[in-house]
Amino acid sequence: MRSKELLKAMMATAILLAIAAPVAAAPQVATPDETIPEVGSFYQQDPADEAYRAARERLNRGEYRRAAEMFAEVYRRYPTSSYAAQALYYQAFALYRNGRERDLRAAEDALRQLQGRYADEEVAQRDAEELLARVQGELARRGDAAAGEDVARRAQGIGAGGQEEVCEDEIRIAALNALLQMNSEQALPILERVLADRSDDACSVEMRRKAVFLLSQHVDEGNVDLLLDVVQNDPDAEVRHQAVFWLSQVPGERTVDALEDILQTSDDPELQNKAIFSLSQVHSDRAGQILRDYAMREDADPELRAQAIFWLGQSHGEENAEFLREIYASTEEYEIKEKIIFSLAQLGDDESASWLLRVAADANEPLEMRKKALFWAGQSHVLSIEEMGELYNRMPEREMKEQIIFALSQRHEEGAVDWMLEIARTEEDVELRKKAIFWLSQSDDPRVAEFLLELIEGGGS
Repeated sequence: MRSKELLKAMMATAILLAIAAPVAAAPQVATPDETIPEVGSFYQQDPADEAYRAARERLNRGEYRRAAEMFAEVYRRYPTSSYAAQALYYQAFALYRNGRERDLRAAEDALRQLQGRYADEEVAQRDAEELLARVQGELARRGDAAAGEDVARRAQGIGAGGQEEVCEDEIRIAALNALLQMNSEQALPILERVLADRSDDACSVEMRRKAVFLLSQHVDEGNVDLLLDVVQNDPDAEVRHQAVFWLSQVPGERTVDALEDILQTSDDPELQNKAIFSLSQVHSDRAGQILRDYAMREDADPELRAQAIFWLGQSHGEENAEFLREIYASTEEYEIKEKIIFSLAQLGDDESASWLLRVAADANEPLEMRKKALFWAGQSHVLSIEEMGELYNRMPEREMKEQIIFALSQRHEEGAVDWMLEIARTEEDVELRKKAIFWLSQSDDPRVAEFLLELIEGGGS
């Protein structure tokens, strides 16, 4: 009798702690009543006006995923529209509000693109910087060290390049931009001279950064050598990195050759990382093969290999999916395995979900990998609630059972609550019952409230 009373007391304590505790799921990046910032203006005569207003309506209704897609479409269809910069900003804002890690990274990319392509727009300056700080703050809270460093710099009032200075050559850049629109053949030699000035004073560096962007708007395969010279010889890291990014926008095999050379021979990991991204944006079989070959290199930097694997996973091709499964079986690198699991989970196809489930059930796999595979398999919805429950009954390890309880808590089907109620009622392991009770307490299913009251009043076993 005493042990039964002790068990009830432990259950009641767990219930009260669960009710009082904050939700331990992924943190919310914005409160529901957060005001949507107003940036830019409306331009009724602009061809993008109707599409932009429709996207804003979705955003105002809180349909963040759809709003992000619609703003991205505005930017893609009308890159020269008066709404283009605003669309990029609100795409980032909607992704930020959606809140998943991949959404936050996509928001960061959109803001970087906004600051690169539309650097002179007001929204690309203060508004974008403020939102970027919030996005990076959330990424930092989720363990992103690089984002954490940027947040720390902002907190100290220091920019990534030190104290910001005003360059007197802004008018010259504006004039170059205008000249490019009117007569690119006349402007390109001037850009070359700007890029050839390798002085380290703030104005020269700022001029070169903007010149790389301007060149990217009119570059063709014949100008790959100019960008490649910047990549190899400019003393400013940001200028070099921008040149690598814009190389990916130049069609042709010479671009692929240049990016491969950077990836294979550079001693600058950040530059190599940019080359990996740029190769992933070049839609050619050879670019994909270069990334696959690099991902297989055991002598390469694991973080760079992981980035190659990530971008291969974004291509949604069966060839890459099969390749990633093969690498997983052949490597012992923790980071590589983790990235493969994440990348395959993003594909959302039946084969990848089944593979994740096989990894989760394989007792020879590292426990952390099994837990990650199980979580993502549960999120794919290819694995039914009934299958997850049966898997719970078969799993011998407590940690794997805990992971299944967590995965069930992230599913919003009625059957998920049924299974967690069953675990909370009948599981012999007290700690597992407490886990189930905690996650049940986060649900608004009316059966949960009844069950918790039943336990508190002594009706549970």
